[in-house]
Amino acid sequence: MKAALLSLALLGGQPFMQVSDRVPQFDVEALCKQTVDVDKAMGLAEAQSLSDCMRDQMTAQRQLVTAWGTAPGAVRDRCEAEATLVGIASYVDLLSCMQMADLATSATAAPLRGASKNRKAK
Repeated sequence: MKAALLSLALLGGQPFMQVSDRVPQFDVEALCKQTVDVDKAMGLAEAQSLSDCMRDQMTAQRQLVTAWGTAPGAVRDRCEAEATLVGIASYVDLLSCMQMADLATSATAAPLRGASKNRKAK
């Protein structure tokens, strides 16, 4: 018991969390069952089926396997936290967050050039 408490105290004193080198593991089936149940309870006319939800989640997971290793650790941490924020972990949400972070990074990396009223005619 003392060893476990000491381990927790030492881990709690770390100023940062180590980013995983692997895509987190989510319970896709539980997520999809819950999503289908909520859609039915709300009476949505075009509710997503269990098989469609599972397909979308697994497709997102495969895409994440490729993107995960190249994403900065801070992006992975933030997006994983956002994707699990409400207690339901979603690969689609995680992938969307990482894609938006990538777009934001590329948008700030190089200024946009286009037509301007202030550009001098050559």
